[in-house]
Amino acid sequence: MKQIITSLLETDMYKFSMGQAIYHQFSGYNTTWAFACRNSDVRFTPEMVEEVRHQIQLYCSLRFSEDELRFLDSIKWIKGSYVSFLRLWQPRYEDFYIGTDDPCGLRIETRGTWLNTSMYEIPTLAIVNEVYFRMKYNYQEVFESFKQRLERKVARLESGECRLGSLSEFGIRRRLSAEAQELAVKTLLDGKFCGTVIAGTSNVYLAKKLGTKPIGTMAHEWIMCTGQGNHKHNPAYSNWYALDYWVKEYGVLNGVALTDTITTDCFLRDFRLTYATLFSGVRHDSGDPIKWGEKMIAHYEGLGIDPRTKTLFFSDSLDFDKAERIYSHFNNRIRVAFGIGTYISNDTDVGALNIVMKPVLCNGMDIAKISDAPGKGMCRNPQYVSYLERTIDWRMKNLAD
Repeated sequence: MKQIITSLLETDMYKFSMGQAIYHQFSGYNTTWAFACRNSDVRFTPEMVEEVRHQIQLYCSLRFSEDELRFLDSIKWIKGSYVSFLRLWQPRYEDFYIGTDDPCGLRIETRGTWLNTSMYEIPTLAIVNEVYFRMKYNYQEVFESFKQRLERKVARLESGECRLGSLSEFGIRRRLSAEAQELAVKTLLDGKFCGTVIAGTSNVYLAKKLGTKPIGTMAHEWIMCTGQGNHKHNPAYSNWYALDYWVKEYGVLNGVALTDTITTDCFLRDFRLTYATLFSGVRHDSGDPIKWGEKMIAHYEGLGIDPRTKTLFFSDSLDFDKAERIYSHFNNRIRVAFGIGTYISNDTDVGALNIVMKPVLCNGMDIAKISDAPGKGMCRNPQYVSYLERTIDWRMKNLAD
């Protein structure tokens, strides 16, 4: 199989956004990450595992080129000190464990500095996904079904049947292949749409290659590690630590906050006037999107902030129909934007994989996510999850804002 990841830019933009803040503020942190496949009927063969191992070895041979570093340096909030660090940075194959000792047939763990292990997540998932689809199915037949479905999506946007406002492509981690994602992004950028603007892609490599904007700020790992990776921190205040460190790094730039790491209700306790003013918007990634959006509008109004100056960014398992319903509900009341992944980059006649890679330890301590919907966490220690839930519950019931 040809090399799947061919550039270190081939990752989500938020990896660089978080990476810079990690480099400047948490370079001494260490994390352990674990892969999980949530499809109960999927099994990876030993041959697939061996190909995944080979592809990750190829990925670990890559280095940033000067041209790639210049592109990163051109992004408004990326600083020269971080670019200089990336000039020296390289993935370490020694940080990976890849084996077959998992019910799905594939076990992957990464251990090392947070600076390193954070960068491995997206390329690893992209490799696993492409290896699986190329070795499990007749790839050309699957790719043809992908192209046909993409054409139908584009036709809906061109006709104005589907109007989504601002749309970004977010599909690298679960894409059918690098070939499929590039075709999808290029097709969207070349389209003439009625009521929809293509804002960019999370894939930094494609953003550079196709001349569009790389999109992405923070992920759950940022809140989990900054809030729970220090034994002196009360984890019920994870959002406060995460927001505070982010503002120290970026000020008013690069400001879309993720709300659901330890529930949105707890997030709003810390998202008071200063942060609500500094951050340009918030991102939804679990729970009912309409209820969440109404809650955010009410929160902004309660702080005396005009919601029409802020953005709700939706990214939770969206397709065009779901996004259109959300857009129609909130249009003209608040700015609305969408990041759509699998539905754009891996919509075929066969089912997509639901694979993730999450941090499970930070500085040797358990960390966890308590989202607005069940089934999204990966903590290995149920006692820690119970402890985290109790600290959140106690704060919500006993402490005022």
